[in-house]
Amino acid sequence: MAAGTALLASCEQRSVPEGIEVHFAPGGAPTDAVVHAIDHATNQILVQAYSFTSAPIAQALVEAHRRGIKARVILDAAQSTEKYSEADFLAHHGISTLIDARHAIAHNKVIIIDGYAVITGSFNFTMAAEEKNAENLLIINDPVLASRYTDNWRAHAAHADPYSRTRRKEPGSPRRTLD
Repeated sequence: MAAGTALLASCEQRSVPEGIEVHFAPGGAPTDAVVHAIDHATNQILVQAYSFTSAPIAQALVEAHRRGIKARVILDAAQSTEKYSEADFLAHHGISTLIDARHAIAHNKVIIIDGYAVITGSFNFTMAAEEKNAENLLIINDPVLASRYTDNWRAHAAHADPYSRTRRKEPGSPRRTLD
């Protein structure tokens, strides 16, 4: 059995995606594609992000939240001290924002929309990823895949902590929170 066949055989359910969008950066407008997908959410948006400094994506999440969409975010621990992190903005606007500090890095770049669409790829949710880096972004419309990503999101949420902004630690000084 070929490796790809073995992988498919190990899945409980097989599915054929109804559509896949591919975006590349720079120049392929992945941020616009993410914002467009968020703008069309009708029920729920789950985010896992290693680096999240994109104001347009953060604003789209806040606007979705205001429309009554349940938006929840899990970020890497570095986002608690990152100067340009959108974590403060999201939490300030009532979006449940969690920090996954269990891992050396929580390197996910995933958005699950309405239990149907999965946005993933190398693309971090940052301006540098949009404008400077060689990146890729996939939007995959597949409820079976979305279910698997949702299960993974929930597993990480279970061990994540609520976001709290912390100052960058100065050498020799104790860690302090701003709250």
